[in-house]
Amino acid sequence: MIAHEWIVLGMIAGFLGLMLIGIPVAISLAVSGFVAGYLGFGTTLFSLMPARLYGVVTNYTLLAIPLFVFMGVMLEKSKVAENMLETIGKAMGGLNGGMGLAIILVGVLMGASTGIVGATVVTVGLLTLPALMRRGYSNSVSCGVICSSGTLGQIIPPSLVLILLSDIVGESVGALFAAAFIPGLVLALIYMAYLLVLGVIKPETVPAIPASERDDIDGTTLAKKLAADVFPPLMLVIAVLGSIVGGIAAPTEAASMGALGALIIALATRRLNWPLMKETLHGTLVITAMVFFILLCAQPFSLSFRGLGGEQMVHTLFEMLPGGEFGAILFLMALLFVLGFFLEWIEISYIALPMFLPVFMNYGTDMVWLAIMVAMNLQMSFLTPPFGWALFFLKGVAPPGITTKDIYLGAIPFVLLQALALVVLFQFPALVTWLPDTIGW
Repeated sequence: MIAHEWIVLGMIAGFLGLMLIGIPVAISLAVSGFVAGYLGFGTTLFSLMPARLYGVVTNYTLLAIPLFVFMGVMLEKSKVAENMLETIGKAMGGLNGGMGLAIILVGVLMGASTGIVGATVVTVGLLTLPALMRRGYSNSVSCGVICSSGTLGQIIPPSLVLILLSDIVGESVGALFAAAFIPGLVLALIYMAYLLVLGVIKPETVPAIPASERDDIDGTTLAKKLAADVFPPLMLVIAVLGSIVGGIAAPTEAASMGALGALIIALATRRLNWPLMKETLHGTLVITAMVFFILLCAQPFSLSFRGLGGEQMVHTLFEMLPGGEFGAILFLMALLFVLGFFLEWIEISYIALPMFLPVFMNYGTDMVWLAIMVAMNLQMSFLTPPFGWALFFLKGVAPPGITTKDIYLGAIPFVLLQALALVVLFQFPALVTWLPDTIGW
């Protein structure tokens, strides 16, 4: 009989091999998991499978996913992001790098209201990339700013990454949302500081918007536009996140209120109609189905991995690493970064992370802090070639004159800035733990 350790290694190799030949990730997970489990235990192991699948589809916390997705898609399809970008862009356009700063701010607001990278990158790319090129912005800087602003939704709550991580690490969604709030703002401030420095040392790459394009908006008009275009989604975000972090509502309840709030905003702006509703529902269905299909297909893989003794193999591997808990965290961060070049964050979360969590539980590592570190690391996977999804999304809507090289070169500085933010969180854990500890999570 084949030793279980070899079956585990073969399962991992089989999964990677199936992916490399073009088999969808979810199918690769299920096939490699079922084959390995059958080789190790026959049909016995899979008597647990119905309960595992039932547990996923009836998980009350995961019900927040389609509701938050609906909220985000509705705000994106109803042109709320477009209006925010125009207003904030004109307000900050007088600075070198001002349009870039506006894009980052819109990324923060879109991230806090949608959490969907594709929607933010595509929307901001369509609206701003031609204008940035026309105003003399460097192609690579323009692409980097747009892609990085779109990924902010992966760390700024309400994030799908954080919802799934809460299920994996066994911590409450509210605790992770509270813990991610300050790190998300820190990352946005690092991006903005980079653009301001770039505006000083290389102003030709991030020029200010000419005054002639901004003289149609005075102080009074700007205040009215901010009240009309920025205030409603901002209040919706504060209400949704505040109710979760403050313990007033469960994530699913807050998500339902967010979905209702997005409908009200679309109605108030006179954009709510049947075509918009149909498009929003279709987008919500596609995104939610993709997430849950991968979650379901990951179950035979994780069940086989645990049943065949994979966790003990991981324990043995970590015992060989120098540095104890410190070395283990560095190894995990490096591994997740490398996996981010080839896998999506969902696969990394549900394949790699559960393998290593028992090790950190034995060390007594703060799971909330570790989860935010992982979320920040996974965020980089959207910007790292060759399979960075934010890069693909932007390439799909980029005008002629923007090459793949421009997009890749533009992403590199922001990947380094994300790595800097990860180092800051590692050195100063209080940035993660202070808020949830203060409000009692």
